[in-house]
Amino acid sequence: MGEATVAINPAAVAAKHKLATSFKRKGIVIALLSGLLYGFYTAFMTLGMSKGIWAEWYGENSGLSAFTVMYLLSAIGAATTDSCSAVWAVGIAGFRGRFKDFVRCIKTKPGLVMVAAAVIGGPLASTAYVVGLQLAGSLVVPIAALCPAVGAILGRILFKQELNARMLLGIAICFGASFMIGSTSLDGAGGPNLLIGLFFGFLAAVCWGIEGCVCGYGTSMIDPEIGITIRQVTAGFSNLFILVPLFGFIAHVDTFNMVTQSFSDSEAMIWFVLAGLSAYLTFMYWYKGNAMCGAALGMSCNGTFSFWGPFCCWIVLGIAMGMEGWAMPPVAWAAAIIMVIGIFIISMNPMDLFKNNEEAA
Repeated sequence: MGEATVAINPAAVAAKHKLATSFKRKGIVIALLSGLLYGFYTAFMTLGMSKGIWAEWYGENSGLSAFTVMYLLSAIGAATTDSCSAVWAVGIAGFRGRFKDFVRCIKTKPGLVMVAAAVIGGPLASTAYVVGLQLAGSLVVPIAALCPAVGAILGRILFKQELNARMLLGIAICFGASFMIGSTSLDGAGGPNLLIGLFFGFLAAVCWGIEGCVCGYGTSMIDPEIGITIRQVTAGFSNLFILVPLFGFIAHVDTFNMVTQSFSDSEAMIWFVLAGLSAYLTFMYWYKGNAMCGAALGMSCNGTFSFWGPFCCWIVLGIAMGMEGWAMPPVAWAAAIIMVIGIFIISMNPMDLFKNNEEAA
């Protein structure tokens, strides 16, 4: 007996291809939105750290030591933001009936991997990021956006992942763009603390690069919504109950009183609440975008925060709030755009975009 032949309906094939293309395009939009929301997270958190009790702490007559101002306040700011983000994550998980899934998953091996990654990306990276923002302003954002380049290098070293000529080119472009940003310190445009601030931005990139490598395992086995809840809760908890008390012990400061003041200051807290929501959504849309358009393209789209971060800070802090020091020199804007290009080259072959367009046509 001969094999039965199945007729393929060309219209059905075309409809399926059109649906897949539309799905991928929506994923790209969502992933780009994650980069934009990261910019608002940065702007809202920085704004919160300039209002109410924070204005007193950063004032000349605060009586706080240099260590307290630079490190402890940055840790408290990151802890306040991450805690708000954790509340948003747990609240949304509970509203969607998934809180039990969160409790169950956090006890598993992949869940513990997410916890370990969140400790690196939470108290360490977030605090370094905030220190950098306080010292060098929005110039730090593109430096922190080096995390995909750092992640690619660490992935090669730790997990023997591929690192081909195209990826090396993208890494070189990213680091070249970072040197362009660093060059702004040569004319004093970024202030006396610029280089120190950029160093902390790079430290944040390294920590986030490590987190990205480690989280690859956890997120492959845990639902993204649950994984992000684990990540945000761990980051908030470890910041609030480990790093802040540690810095307070070193500085001989009553951190309990300072944290209480931070959370009870209504003038500042509204911005921390918005920053926490933005942080939660940027991770949610990043993972959702990756699932819809592929991890490589999703990572590239999310990496556009190297541009959106300074842009949102300029709009929210510089224009809307009239705060000085948030305008970036032209060379820094150019470097931010160049870094976006470098991230795309690291994450995917640009020629694939043209191939997809030809297939869609």
